[in-house]
Amino acid sequence: MTKPIDPQQANRLLSTIKSRIETLPPKLKTAAKYVIDSPGDFGLDPIRVSADKAGVSPNTLTRLAEVFDYEGFEDFRAPFRAALVTDREADLGSEWLDQLAAGDQTSALQARAARNALNITARSLRLMTPERTTAIVDAMTSARHCFVTASRSTHALAYYFHYVGRMALPTLELVPRHMGDAADDLLDIGPQDCLFAMTFAPYSTSTIRAIRMAREAGATVILLSDSDTIAPGVRADHQLTFSAQSPHHFGCLSGAMVLLESLLSHLIHAGGADAQARISRYETLRQDSGVYWSAKRLPRTPSR
Repeated sequence: MTKPIDPQQANRLLSTIKSRIETLPPKLKTAAKYVIDSPGDFGLDPIRVSADKAGVSPNTLTRLAEVFDYEGFEDFRAPFRAALVTDREADLGSEWLDQLAAGDQTSALQARAARNALNITARSLRLMTPERTTAIVDAMTSARHCFVTASRSTHALAYYFHYVGRMALPTLELVPRHMGDAADDLLDIGPQDCLFAMTFAPYSTSTIRAIRMAREAGATVILLSDSDTIAPGVRADHQLTFSAQSPHHFGCLSGAMVLLESLLSHLIHAGGADAQARISRYETLRQDSGVYWSAKRLPRTPSR
Protein backbone atom coordinates (compact mmCIF):
# COMPACT_ATOMS: atom_id res chain seq x y z
CA MET A 1 0.00 0.00 0.00
CA THR A 2 1.37 3.42 -0.97
CA LYS A 3 1.71 5.86 1.91
CA PRO A 4 -0.38 9.02 1.60
CA ILE A 5 1.66 12.18 1.19
CA ASP A 6 1.00 15.30 3.22
CA PRO A 7 2.72 18.64 2.54
CA GLN A 8 5.14 18.18 5.46
CA GLN A 9 6.02 14.55 4.77
CA ALA A 10 9.43 15.36 3.28
CA ASN A 11 10.42 17.47 6.31
CA ARG A 12 9.19 14.81 8.71
CA LEU A 13 11.07 12.10 6.83
CA LEU A 14 14.27 14.15 6.76
CA SER A 15 14.02 14.66 10.53
CA THR A 16 13.54 10.93 11.04
CA ILE A 17 16.51 10.07 8.80
CA LYS A 18 18.73 12.57 10.67
CA SER A 19 17.71 11.12 14.03
CA ARG A 20 18.47 7.53 12.95
CA ILE A 21 21.43 7.92 10.59
CA GLU A 22 24.03 6.97 13.19
CA THR A 23 22.30 3.63 13.77
CA LEU A 24 22.49 2.58 10.10
CA PRO A 25 25.09 0.25 8.55
CA PRO A 26 27.86 2.06 6.59
CA LYS A 27 26.36 1.76 3.09
CA LEU A 28 22.90 2.79 4.25
CA LYS A 29 24.47 5.65 6.20
CA THR A 30 26.15 6.88 2.99
CA ALA A 31 22.83 6.71 1.12
CA ALA A 32 20.98 8.46 3.95
CA LYS A 33 23.54 11.28 4.02
CA TYR A 34 23.01 11.84 0.30
CA VAL A 35 19.25 12.13 0.82
CA ILE A 36 19.78 14.64 3.65
CA ASP A 37 22.30 16.70 1.67
CA SER A 38 20.48 16.65 -1.70
CA PRO A 39 16.71 16.23 -1.15
CA GLY A 40 15.92 18.20 -4.34
CA ASP A 41 18.04 16.03 -6.62
CA PHE A 42 16.78 12.93 -4.85
CA GLY A 43 13.19 13.97 -5.57
CA LEU A 44 13.94 14.38 -9.29
CA ASP A 45 16.38 11.63 -10.23
CA PRO A 46 15.57 7.98 -11.03
CA ILE A 47 17.05 5.32 -8.81
CA ARG A 48 20.16 4.60 -10.88
CA VAL A 49 21.10 8.27 -11.12
CA SER A 50 20.57 8.79 -7.38
CA ALA A 51 22.60 5.67 -6.61
CA ASP A 52 25.45 6.88 -8.82
CA LYS A 53 25.47 10.33 -7.19
CA ALA A 54 25.36 8.80 -3.70
CA GLY A 55 28.11 6.28 -4.51
CA VAL A 56 25.99 3.26 -3.62
CA SER A 57 24.09 0.58 -5.50
CA PRO A 58 20.41 0.93 -6.48
CA ASN A 59 19.71 -1.99 -4.15
CA THR A 60 21.10 0.03 -1.24
CA LEU A 61 18.54 2.79 -1.90
CA THR A 62 15.79 0.17 -1.98
CA ARG A 63 17.01 -1.21 1.35
CA LEU A 64 17.10 2.31 2.78
CA ALA A 65 13.47 2.80 1.77
CA GLU A 66 12.51 -0.43 3.53
CA VAL A 67 14.37 0.57 6.71
CA PHE A 68 12.09 3.60 6.93
CA ASP A 69 8.96 1.49 6.26
CA TYR A 70 8.49 2.33 2.59
CA GLU A 71 7.80 -0.48 0.16
CA GLY A 72 10.28 0.68 -2.44
CA PHE A 73 12.33 3.49 -3.90
CA GLU A 74 9.43 5.26 -5.65
CA ASP A 75 7.36 5.47 -2.47
CA PHE A 76 10.43 6.70 -0.58
CA ARG A 77 11.20 9.37 -3.20
CA ALA A 78 7.58 10.56 -3.54
CA PRO A 79 7.54 13.01 -0.56
CA PHE A 80 10.69 14.74 -1.85
CA ARG A 81 9.24 14.92 -5.36
CA ALA A 82 6.01 16.46 -4.02
CA ALA A 83 7.94 19.00 -1.92
CA LEU A 84 10.02 19.98 -4.94
CA VAL A 85 6.91 20.70 -7.00
CA THR A 86 5.49 22.85 -4.17
CA ASP A 87 8.73 24.79 -3.75
CA ARG A 88 8.57 25.87 -7.41
CA GLU A 89 4.89 26.79 -7.44
CA ALA A 90 5.62 30.53 -7.57
CA ASP A 91 7.49 30.08 -10.87
CA LEU A 92 4.41 28.74 -12.64
CA GLY A 93 2.80 32.16 -13.12
CA SER A 94 -0.87 33.14 -12.83
CA GLU A 95 -2.21 31.77 -16.11
CA TRP A 96 -4.14 29.15 -14.19
CA LEU A 97 -6.07 31.93 -12.42
CA ASP A 98 -6.93 33.57 -15.75
CA GLN A 99 -8.20 30.24 -17.04
CA LEU A 100 -10.32 29.77 -13.91
CA ALA A 101 -11.80 33.26 -14.17
CA ALA A 102 -12.88 32.56 -17.76
CA GLY A 103 -14.83 29.46 -16.73
CA ASP A 104 -18.30 28.93 -15.29
CA GLN A 105 -19.67 30.60 -12.15
CA THR A 106 -17.93 28.20 -9.78
CA SER A 107 -14.60 28.62 -11.55
CA ALA A 108 -14.90 32.41 -11.54
CA LEU A 109 -15.69 32.45 -7.80
CA GLN A 110 -12.74 30.15 -7.13
CA ALA A 111 -10.47 32.48 -9.10
CA ARG A 112 -11.68 35.46 -7.10
CA ALA A 113 -11.12 33.69 -3.78
CA ALA A 114 -7.69 32.47 -4.86
CA ARG A 115 -6.56 35.93 -6.01
CA ASN A 116 -7.74 37.40 -2.73
CA ALA A 117 -5.85 34.80 -0.69
CA LEU A 118 -2.65 35.36 -2.69
CA ASN A 119 -2.95 39.14 -2.41
CA ILE A 120 -3.60 39.32 1.32
CA THR A 121 -0.90 36.80 2.23
CA ALA A 122 1.65 38.72 0.16
CA ARG A 123 0.51 42.03 1.69
CA SER A 124 0.64 40.63 5.23
CA LEU A 125 4.12 39.19 4.76
CA ARG A 126 5.42 42.50 3.40
CA LEU A 127 4.23 44.18 6.59
CA MET A 128 6.13 41.64 8.69
CA THR A 129 9.49 43.39 8.59
CA PRO A 130 12.66 41.75 9.95
CA GLU A 131 12.91 44.47 12.59
CA ARG A 132 9.42 43.76 13.90
CA THR A 133 10.02 40.02 13.80
CA THR A 134 13.31 40.24 15.69
CA ALA A 135 11.75 42.39 18.42
CA ILE A 136 8.79 40.03 18.82
CA VAL A 137 10.91 36.88 18.94
CA ASP A 138 13.21 38.49 21.52
CA ALA A 139 10.23 39.53 23.66
CA MET A 140 8.68 36.07 23.54
CA THR A 141 11.85 34.08 24.20
CA SER A 142 12.98 36.30 27.06
CA ALA A 143 9.63 36.35 28.89
CA ARG A 144 9.02 34.33 32.04
CA HIS A 145 5.63 33.34 30.62
CA CYS A 146 4.25 34.22 27.20
CA PHE A 147 0.46 34.08 27.29
CA VAL A 148 -1.41 33.59 24.01
CA THR A 149 -5.02 34.68 23.84
CA ALA A 150 -7.84 35.09 21.33
CA SER A 151 -11.56 34.44 21.23
CA ARG A 152 -14.28 33.42 18.82
CA SER A 153 -12.98 32.75 15.30
CA THR A 154 -9.39 33.76 16.11
CA HIS A 155 -9.26 31.24 18.96
CA ALA A 156 -8.52 28.54 16.39
CA LEU A 157 -5.43 30.48 15.30
CA ALA A 158 -4.28 30.90 18.90
CA TYR A 159 -4.83 27.22 19.65
CA TYR A 160 -2.78 26.12 16.65
CA PHE A 161 0.00 28.62 17.35
CA HIS A 162 0.23 27.42 20.95
CA TYR A 163 0.02 23.74 19.98
CA VAL A 164 3.05 24.00 17.68
CA GLY A 165 4.88 26.86 19.38
CA ARG A 166 5.09 25.27 22.84
CA MET A 167 7.38 22.59 21.39
CA ALA A 168 9.92 25.31 20.57
CA LEU A 169 9.05 27.65 23.43
CA PRO A 170 7.75 25.79 26.51
CA THR A 171 6.90 29.05 28.28
CA LEU A 172 3.93 29.57 25.92
CA GLU A 173 0.57 29.35 27.70
CA LEU A 174 -2.85 29.47 26.02
CA VAL A 175 -5.48 31.49 27.91
CA PRO A 176 -8.22 31.08 28.86
CA ARG A 177 -7.27 27.57 29.86
CA HIS A 178 -10.86 26.49 30.30
CA MET A 179 -14.31 27.88 29.45
CA GLY A 180 -13.73 31.15 31.23
CA ASP A 181 -12.37 34.59 30.43
CA ALA A 182 -8.71 35.26 29.60
CA ALA A 183 -8.56 37.69 32.55
CA ASP A 184 -9.14 34.76 34.91
CA ASP A 185 -5.75 33.31 33.93
CA LEU A 186 -3.88 36.63 33.88
CA LEU A 187 -4.17 37.52 37.55
CA ASP A 188 -0.45 36.91 38.12
CA ILE A 189 0.86 38.43 34.89
CA GLY A 190 3.69 40.90 35.50
CA PRO A 191 6.59 42.86 33.98
CA GLN A 192 8.57 39.69 33.28
CA ASP A 193 5.77 38.26 31.13
CA CYS A 194 4.29 38.98 27.72
CA LEU A 195 0.83 38.67 26.20
CA PHE A 196 0.37 37.69 22.55
CA ALA A 197 -3.18 38.75 21.66
CA MET A 198 -4.99 38.07 18.37
CA THR A 199 -8.13 39.84 17.16
CA PHE A 200 -9.66 41.42 14.07
CA ALA A 201 -12.79 43.44 13.35
CA PRO A 202 -15.25 43.30 15.01
CA TYR A 203 -12.84 43.22 17.94
CA SER A 204 -13.40 40.94 20.91
CA THR A 205 -14.21 42.58 24.23
CA SER A 206 -12.48 39.83 26.20
CA THR A 207 -9.27 40.20 24.15
CA ILE A 208 -9.27 43.98 24.64
CA ARG A 209 -9.80 43.47 28.37
CA ALA A 210 -6.84 41.06 28.47
CA ILE A 211 -4.60 43.59 26.67
CA ARG A 212 -5.52 46.37 29.09
CA MET A 213 -4.94 44.09 32.05
CA ALA A 214 -1.50 43.09 30.75
CA ARG A 215 -0.47 46.70 30.16
CA GLU A 216 -1.56 47.74 33.63
CA ALA A 217 0.58 44.93 35.04
CA GLY A 218 3.61 46.13 33.07
CA ALA A 219 3.77 43.09 30.79
CA THR A 220 4.92 43.31 27.18
CA VAL A 221 2.00 43.23 24.74
CA ILE A 222 2.23 41.73 21.25
CA LEU A 223 -0.78 42.20 18.99
CA LEU A 224 -1.74 40.36 15.82
CA SER A 225 -4.56 42.34 14.20
CA ASP A 226 -5.91 43.86 10.99
CA SER A 227 -5.52 47.41 12.35
CA ASP A 228 -3.06 49.46 14.37
CA THR A 229 -5.98 50.86 16.37
CA ILE A 230 -8.53 48.40 17.69
CA ALA A 231 -10.01 50.45 20.56
CA PRO A 232 -9.33 53.74 22.38
CA GLY A 233 -6.46 53.47 24.81
CA VAL A 234 -5.44 49.98 23.65
CA ARG A 235 -1.78 49.91 22.67
CA ALA A 236 0.74 47.18 21.94
CA ASP A 237 4.50 47.20 22.35
CA HIS A 238 4.89 45.14 19.19
CA GLN A 239 2.41 44.50 16.41
CA LEU A 240 1.98 42.26 13.38
CA THR A 241 -0.66 43.63 11.02
CA PHE A 242 -2.41 41.43 8.49
CA SER A 243 -4.86 42.10 5.70
CA ALA A 244 -8.30 40.60 6.31
CA GLN A 245 -9.86 41.65 3.01
CA SER A 246 -12.38 39.04 1.92
CA PRO A 247 -14.62 38.23 -1.07
CA HIS A 248 -17.42 37.33 1.34
CA HIS A 249 -19.05 38.80 4.45
CA PHE A 250 -16.48 37.59 6.99
CA GLY A 251 -12.85 38.62 7.31
CA CYS A 252 -10.32 36.29 5.69
CA LEU A 253 -7.69 34.87 8.02
CA SER A 254 -5.19 33.63 5.41
CA GLY A 255 -2.96 36.66 6.07
CA ALA A 256 -2.99 36.09 9.82
CA MET A 257 -2.22 32.41 9.40
CA VAL A 258 0.78 32.98 7.15
CA LEU A 259 2.25 35.44 9.68
CA LEU A 260 1.87 32.90 12.47
CA GLU A 261 3.50 30.20 10.35
CA SER A 262 6.41 32.52 9.65
CA LEU A 263 6.73 33.42 13.32
CA LEU A 264 6.76 29.73 14.25
CA SER A 265 9.72 29.23 11.90
CA HIS A 266 11.59 32.00 13.72
CA LEU A 267 10.77 30.59 17.16
CA ILE A 268 11.91 27.10 16.20
CA HIS A 269 15.14 28.53 14.79
CA ALA A 270 15.68 30.63 17.92
CA GLY A 271 15.15 27.54 20.07
CA GLY A 272 18.16 25.85 18.47
CA ALA A 273 19.14 22.32 19.45
CA ASP A 274 16.91 22.34 22.54
CA ALA A 275 13.83 23.06 20.40
CA GLN A 276 14.76 20.34 17.90
CA ALA A 277 15.24 17.82 20.70
CA ARG A 278 11.91 18.80 22.27
CA ILE A 279 10.10 18.44 18.93
CA SER A 280 11.70 15.04 18.45
CA ARG A 281 10.49 13.92 21.90
CA TYR A 282 6.96 15.08 21.11
CA GLU A 283 7.00 13.15 17.82
CA THR A 284 8.35 10.02 19.49
CA LEU A 285 5.67 10.22 22.17
CA ARG A 286 2.94 10.54 19.55
CA GLN A 287 4.28 7.66 17.49
CA ASP A 288 4.64 5.43 20.55
CA SER A 289 1.11 6.23 21.74
CA GLY A 290 -0.44 5.57 18.32
CA VAL A 291 -1.59 9.14 17.75
CA TYR A 292 -0.85 9.03 14.02
CA TRP A 293 -2.40 6.51 11.68
CA SER A 294 0.05 4.61 9.48
CA ALA A 295 -0.56 2.05 6.78
CA LYS A 296 0.42 -1.49 7.64
CA ARG A 297 2.95 -2.98 5.29
CA LEU A 298 1.58 -5.83 3.24
CA PRO A 299 3.38 -9.18 3.51
CA ARG A 300 5.81 -9.77 0.68
CA THR A 301 4.70 -12.14 -2.05
CA PRO A 302 7.25 -14.93 -2.46
CA SER A 303 9.04 -14.78 -5.83
CA ARG A 304 8.24 -17.54 -8.26
